[in-house]
Amino acid sequence: MIKKYADAIRVASTLNMSRADWLLHRGAGIGSSDAAVAIGLSPYKSPLTLWLEKTKRKESEDISDKDAVIWGIALEPVLAIEYAKRTGRKVRRVNSLLQHSEYSFMLANLDRETICPINGTGILEIKTAGYHSAPQWDDGVPIAYQCQVLHQLAVTGHDWADVAVLIGGQDFRIYRIERDDIKIADLIAREQHFWSLVQNDVQPRPDGSLDASKALSWMYPKSNGQSVDWSAAGDFNLIFQDLIHTRQQKDQIESKESLLKQQIQNALGEAEVGLFADGRVSWRKSKEGSRRFLVQPLKAQMPA
Repeated sequence: MIKKYADAIRVASTLNMSRADWLLHRGAGIGSSDAAVAIGLSPYKSPLTLWLEKTKRKESEDISDKDAVIWGIALEPVLAIEYAKRTGRKVRRVNSLLQHSEYSFMLANLDRETICPINGTGILEIKTAGYHSAPQWDDGVPIAYQCQVLHQLAVTGHDWADVAVLIGGQDFRIYRIERDDIKIADLIAREQHFWSLVQNDVQPRPDGSLDASKALSWMYPKSNGQSVDWSAAGDFNLIFQDLIHTRQQKDQIESKESLLKQQIQNALGEAEVGLFADGRVSWRKSKEGSRRFLVQPLKAQMPA
């Protein structure tokens, strides 16, 4: 008998689930934390790395011993209680791995569900962020987490979600994300495309990110000493020409940046801070003894 949670199918209980079993289930689809990665909107992980993991070429990195993860798990129940206090809403665990009733590759595990007397049941996604990550939240929920929540709304059928985040250990915020069926349809289409690459064993293109570079280094750790002649291959010659042109532009831009920086440093002299209409610069002595030049556009120096 199929067990349901809202519009979703309960695939398995997450109570006392081992990491091995969790990875086995996650490998069968795209989880909510995979959503932004699969469609190329994660700042930390590339679709290429996710594809390597989903096709079982590469094991997922175990980040359970990372401080950010350890403290995120430890603070989750505390923040859930604080959310309940501030909103007056009931909060409870779901303890199930959920699956979309139509798109079986879409999986989700909710931090909590929250019950509102007016709006009904919604999703509570709990986050912790360091002080240096605060600017990412200035304009609302970062795009990668928006993808995560929209994925959860798609799987469950719920109409709304709250994202509760603790920033820098003392700044507690609550953001609302409403169901948007147009965005959800677009997300599903993009996830479907990625999952088709997994099912058909077709490698996605590198996306230019640092993580994609790491993935390529992992895939091809050594050379075989052979040469490949692409002199008659039009497409590859165009790519090579574009690479040469881009490197020339990069050199020119870096040279101009150095010139502009030096002009400001020369004008500052022994002064430490320079104020401008659109921001500020600082040229302070570092711990190593040399002066460090820092550029701060207006948005970066404004408090949240």
